Amino acid sequence: MTIAANVFSATIAACLAFAVPAMAQSAGNTVEAEAPDYPAVLPLREQAKLRDAWLKQRLETVVPALMREQGVDMWVLIAREYAEDPVVETMLDARSMHARRRTILVFFDPGEGKPIERLTVSRYGLADMFAPVWTPEQQPDQWKRLAEVVAERNPQKIALNVSGQTALADGLTHSQHEDFMAALPEELRSRIVPAGPLAIGWLESRIPAELEVYPSIVRLAHAIIAEALSDAVITPGQTSAEDVQWWMRDKINALGLDTWFHPSLNIFRAGEAGELTGDAIIQPGDMLWTDFGIKYLGLNTDTQHLAYVLKPGEADAPAGLKAGLAAANAVQDMLTAEFRVGLTGNDLLAATRARAISSGYQPSIYSHPIGFHGHGAGPAIGFWDNQDSSPAGRYLVRASTAWSIELAVTNNVPEWGDQAVSFRTEEDMVFDGEQVRYLDGRQSAFHLIKGAADRPVEVPAEATLPAPEALPTEPLGDAVGD
Repeated sequence: MTIAANVFSATIAACLAFAVPAMAQSAGNTVEAEAPDYPAVLPLREQAKLRDAWLKQRLETVVPALMREQGVDMWVLIAREYAEDPVVETMLDARSMHARRRTILVFFDPGEGKPIERLTVSRYGLADMFAPVWTPEQQPDQWKRLAEVVAERNPQKIALNVSGQTALADGLTHSQHEDFMAALPEELRSRIVPAGPLAIGWLESRIPAELEVYPSIVRLAHAIIAEALSDAVITPGQTSAEDVQWWMRDKINALGLDTWFHPSLNIFRAGEAGELTGDAIIQPGDMLWTDFGIKYLGLNTDTQHLAYVLKPGEADAPAGLKAGLAAANAVQDMLTAEFRVGLTGNDLLAATRARAISSGYQPSIYSHPIGFHGHGAGPAIGFWDNQDSSPAGRYLVRASTAWSIELAVTNNVPEWGDQAVSFRTEEDMVFDGEQVRYLDGRQSAFHLIKGAADRPVEVPAEATLPAPEALPTEPLGDAVGD
């Protein structure tokens, strides 16, 4: 390991440590471009070079810091083809991509400040990231060779990816666990420990090189949203919610990106008790909500934005709708101000809800980490259907982590007859241990669809009474009889 890598590893270790909680500053980088340009998407070969450079740096810094913090001297990861371990998937180079037959990775800390050994029990190395330690011609049984590798190093703690709490740390299947235990000498079996803190720490930690590029990934998502919620895509009275959803999917595909969920596009309309979607046609006066995410360079985004469809003669959204978005921004600020290293997600949820409710807001908070996975490893901060403490919220907040600040505030809209409307927002940010910073700003003004704004304002004609019926001038037949 180079001197620079050693220094960086020490820096990561300091960030990962459970520091005394300190109050976060106000969120930085809150301004979001109204109609951002699309950043360039790299050719696949250049993407591979960048991702492999990140991986090499992560293996040299994040893994040693985590293992030493947790007092674990061996971490064994086992995955099978088509039964991937979520952690192993993120440790393979851009050409290997997935487990082959059975992929076994071993990290071993020999102590005394020596570099962590990175081994793979396979006949081939993995892009020089892991050294191969299995020659099938000499030992045909892969499990026996793994047991030999472990016994030769005599670790005191052997961490395995098994967890009843989170799928992201539970990648070892039952059959593979049984086979490993059967091959391992009895005296070593008692040294097995869950690798939860290692798996979560690896997945949630963002290195500086990733954070240099992450803003442009979020900018790509913002650019797609801005175009989708514009006159370029939406024609009021013609375009359906589903049309916009599939336009977004096609745009992702055309740019060479991936997504981790189908986009949502819902319509809020004055007088409508529920939200409209599917084949519902977008009309002037509607508020639109989208939930949208992409995956690029192995990193995910998750964004919720609001738009308003101008009615004839309007130049902006009604004041009541703008007040709702401002209320959501205010609760975002309350949440991000609570971020401290060493608090739990449950702590952040309780503190923010208490402050928001005492300020007169009706909040629902359901924020989460983001990174290698859209709903990433780390502490949950509430769920839309559970605003109390949860087991998933017991994890501690750490530095160098990325988050989706996702929440909703319910406001009554005077222009809609005091109708209660849910204003949902979501923006991605990074927490460096002291300050939160939005990766590409956050929405504070509605996207405006102006298609109907220039139409003449229709003024209802004045009501006119019908002409009085003429009085008869001759007796009606049979009026007097014959």
